[in-house]
Amino acid sequence: MLKRRRFLTLTACALGAGLPAGMARAGGGLHVAHGQALGARVTLRLRHPDAPAIADRALTEIARLEQIFSLYRRDSALMRLNADGQLDHPPFELLECLSLAGRVHEASGGLFDPTVQPLWAAYAETASRGATLSDAARAAALARTGWARVALSETRIGLAPGMALTLNGIAQGYIADRIAALLTAEGLGDLLIDTGELRALGGHPDGGDWPVTLAQGDKLTLRQRALASSAPLGTTFDAAGRLGHILNPRDGQTAPPRWRAVSVSAPGAGLADALSTALCLAASAAEAQRICAAFPKARIEALHAA
Repeated sequence: MLKRRRFLTLTACALGAGLPAGMARAGGGLHVAHGQALGARVTLRLRHPDAPAIADRALTEIARLEQIFSLYRRDSALMRLNADGQLDHPPFELLECLSLAGRVHEASGGLFDPTVQPLWAAYAETASRGATLSDAARAAALARTGWARVALSETRIGLAPGMALTLNGIAQGYIADRIAALLTAEGLGDLLIDTGELRALGGHPDGGDWPVTLAQGDKLTLRQRALASSAPLGTTFDAAGRLGHILNPRDGQTAPPRWRAVSVSAPGAGLADALSTALCLAASAAEAQRICAAFPKARIEALHAA
């Protein structure tokens, strides 16, 4: 049973929540627009005379990016790469996202690894039958992973035979970054992009920062910064909720519920997203801090032991 849970809640800035796309509160309130990206609800919050048109452009760009990163659209760039084992003349965005994934892979000692897709598929298929993944099946899937066997160049992405990628631990944040770049280029600021991970441009239009409450009750604020949260059992394969979706690329096991939730802030949402995913596999708080410290402007906002 795959079930996505939200870890971030907007507090004072939720004053626009509940409004349909294309609607804003009277009296110059925030315009709030909704969409979808990679199975998560997208929310844009901004104040501007042309806010509906700006939001529409952003949502159109999100739809274009989903056509690159989706694992559920057969003709997406990622699905074509996984099906064929190679992709010639890949989209710039896919290369940029994979390059970031590679940096987090290196910094985390391999804990973040997009090549775990064969493992993910094995767990999902087995759980759909109400069965338990055998050691032999796990080993077979693990043998088809390994970031070192991904070849990246400006003209081609290549995978070793049987490999496949998932970018579910980074793409939502990366999409938020791309929308931030689009809106920054248009001269906008003081807005919030929520793709399941948060990216703030400036602060709140009324002044101050964007207030956020984490799933465990921690409260913080965002200004010109991104925030992402992950949890080993945030999405599960089984109805009992014991087999989490974050997989250890070293042994193929699901992440132990050592941490209830991990939240990371960084200049970019893609980096925050990838780090929060990797840190769910950290064996200790000290290891989590070491990984995060590889990116000087990133920091752990919450690390809750189970």
